[in-house]
Amino acid sequence: MKDFLPLLKRTALFSGIDETEIASMLGCLGAKTGDYAKGVYILRVGDSPASVGLLLSGTVLVVQEDYWGNRNIRARITPGQVFAEAFACVPGAVMDVSVAADEPSSVLWLNVGRVLHTCPTACSHHSRMIRNLLSDLAANNLRANEKLTHISRRSTREKLLSYLSAEAQRQGKAAFSIPFNRQQLADYLSVERSAMSAELSKMQKEGLLTVERNNFSLK
Repeated sequence: MKDFLPLLKRTALFSGIDETEIASMLGCLGAKTGDYAKGVYILRVGDSPASVGLLLSGTVLVVQEDYWGNRNIRARITPGQVFAEAFACVPGAVMDVSVAADEPSSVLWLNVGRVLHTCPTACSHHSRMIRNLLSDLAANNLRANEKLTHISRRSTREKLLSYLSAEAQRQGKAAFSIPFNRQQLADYLSVERSAMSAELSKMQKEGLLTVERNNFSLK
């Protein structure tokens, strides 16, 4: 676990806490690691997690699936980000989403009860971590609101333009890459892949943008 200390120090959850302090906190927080192959479900709908997952390597997707297997991607988690924190912070809360590894991934699990309550040794860094966790919850809420802005648009074209405009603004340039492949983008925007691909072709012919795989350039 020591190999991941430089990464942990750069995460939002451990912001402001140095590596020596993080190392001493991990035992107190009941830290455990888990490795997951691509396609494996790390958490499933109906689970009641007691730990927060912090991604150490790989990529995982937070997804919602209906009875027929239709998938809606709620979020894409990259190394350093946490997941399941909202459910873990509410005792007995049942997940309405699943978390699946999009590629081979390693996860650090932290017992949320130990995160939220100071330990008997009066670890002085707990209060900082609690503030960090609160900030992360707020950031996730903002990301969820942003996605709602995209998918609330009426047409596939409007959803695409809303998402691509936000990405261009976030990255500060008209030419950028997105973290989704074509199917994942359709799942994220809650549209049919074929309809989305057709709309992208139309917009490219109209000179609104150019696209190659997951690389976009807005005109």
